[in-house]
Amino acid sequence: MGHDRRNAENLRLRNFRRENPPQAQKKGLQQMAELVYRPVIGAARTMFKALDLKIDTQGSEHIPKTGGAVLVSNHISYLDFIFSGLTALPQKRLVRFMAKESVFRHKISGPLMRGMKHIPVDRKQGEDAYAHALASLRSGEIIGVFPEATISQSFTLKSFKSGAARLAQEAGVPLIPMALWGTQRIWTKGRPRNFKRSHIPVTIRVGEPVEAPTDQYAGAITRRLRERVQELLEAAQRAYPVRPRDASDTWWVPTHLGGTAPTAAEVRETS
Repeated sequence: MGHDRRNAENLRLRNFRRENPPQAQKKGLQQMAELVYRPVIGAARTMFKALDLKIDTQGSEHIPKTGGAVLVSNHISYLDFIFSGLTALPQKRLVRFMAKESVFRHKISGPLMRGMKHIPVDRKQGEDAYAHALASLRSGEIIGVFPEATISQSFTLKSFKSGAARLAQEAGVPLIPMALWGTQRIWTKGRPRNFKRSHIPVTIRVGEPVEAPTDQYAGAITRRLRERVQELLEAAQRAYPVRPRDASDTWWVPTHLGGTAPTAAEVRETS
């Protein structure tokens, strides 16, 4: 009986060490990540300055200065993770994003994504990415998630996956909703990149934390979270300082706002 107890305790300790590396090791990993992350941030800021982007961010104070959190955003551009990450800098936080595994295989983005300790998501083996994100949250990191899973080509909110809510519940951390608008004009799916000095405005709104109590269904929390992101998206759209120049420039505006972006139904038909 005592032998079985000792074996069980040894197994528990091995699992704990594997999921919770020693503090010195975690600190070393974070320092290594920052050696890559901060120069990338500097390069991004330099690029945005060269493009003369007009970035308007409100609500960064809602991102906690310490402890874990799940940062949740809409997804309309290939550059959304960069803009989302910038919102945490006033709080002196770095965000580890969950991104599809193919990005990590790219010869340029791959080494950078791995160096910044972002989390690869293999949709066939999503449990590994989930476990990685959960361990990071429990160690006090901020994890960035795009719950629509893919870029919305209609520039409206798609349905949300429940993974962000489940992560927040299991880790005991808040969900931080946010919305981006204008990033689709720089680089989005199905459109050429616009890396010219076009003076494009980007509007970002970060909302108050959404709690994720364990006694509620993840689906209910996800619906509440989506409603909050929708409110922030509408606020960002109302605050956006420019409108399309002419009829040829309406592609980045959703149909319900008078633009010519494809509807969600039209996107489904062509995909």
